[in-house]
Amino acid sequence: MVKLTLQEQQWGGDLGNEYTADIVKNPLSTEGTDKLYVKYYGISRTKLNKEFLGKLDRSIKILEVGCNVGVQFLYLQKMGFKNLYGVEINPKVIERGKSIAKNVSVVQGSALDIPFKDNYFDLVFTSGVLIHISPKDIKKALKEIHRCSKKYIFGFEYFDEKFTEILNWSRRKRKFAWKANYPKLYLDSFKDLKLVKEKKVKYLAENNTDVMYLLKKNGKRKS
Repeated sequence: MVKLTLQEQQWGGDLGNEYTADIVKNPLSTEGTDKLYVKYYGISRTKLNKEFLGKLDRSIKILEVGCNVGVQFLYLQKMGFKNLYGVEINPKVIERGKSIAKNVSVVQGSALDIPFKDNYFDLVFTSGVLIHISPKDIKKALKEIHRCSKKYIFGFEYFDEKFTEILNWSRRKRKFAWKANYPKLYLDSFKDLKLVKEKKVKYLAENNTDVMYLLKKNGKRKS
């Protein structure tokens, strides 16, 4: 049996259950989530997604790694994307998500061992998930995401130029969240990736920044 990391154990158990319970206290919708994005960043998730994904073919096959209850699927469906899949480590969260995002195939699994074939998806993405993978395991997660993607990797994560642990994240003291330059980690790890688009998104009320990025595979980037 494969030994789970501390983060996998927590997100697959109590932490994942508590976090999801906080999310689903109120009815989930793209409109409600957009209001939170505007409050925190001054820009909606709808607008960000259109900037990065608006030109992509709506028939492509998309995987979200760490999809939780599936709020991002609602955005993608609203844009016209239909072939949507998810990987989520917590089985209770998967059950909760069935009433939120319809017509989506979600399986139990981890970013460190994605249960799909090589190049199975046209686009693989994370949203606030890589930040919860420890620096010692992050390259394994990036390798799995890269392996499953045939063409694009998309993400939205906490940003810093170097790995920086966030203390007291969600009432947890240590080892649960890190900021990093995730697009650079991808580019440094895989020579067949090139950066299509990157946007630093600053918080309005605090001195922190997130980063949204779109990478393209087989970009024939010069070494």
